[in-house]
Amino acid sequence: MVNNQNENQTNQQSQNAPDFLAWHVIDKGEKSFWNKVGAAWKHKDDKGFTIQLEVVPINGRIVMRRPMDDPRN
Repeated sequence: MVNNQNENQTNQQSQNAPDFLAWHVIDKGEKSFWNKVGAAWKHKDDKGFTIQLEVVPINGRIVMRRPMDDPRN
């Protein structure tokens, strides 16, 4: 039953637009390089988030931004 719940939650998330996008940011001197690595959805009770990462970076940092923001500005 737990697998069905997790599968349903994942399917539901993929149909809903994320509340935040996850960006892996690497600073190289005066430039920063941003690569999208995942997304986050708010819980219905507004007390947390579900984060889905496509990759797990080993360096740099992860920045969460609202989807309409351009992280490069």
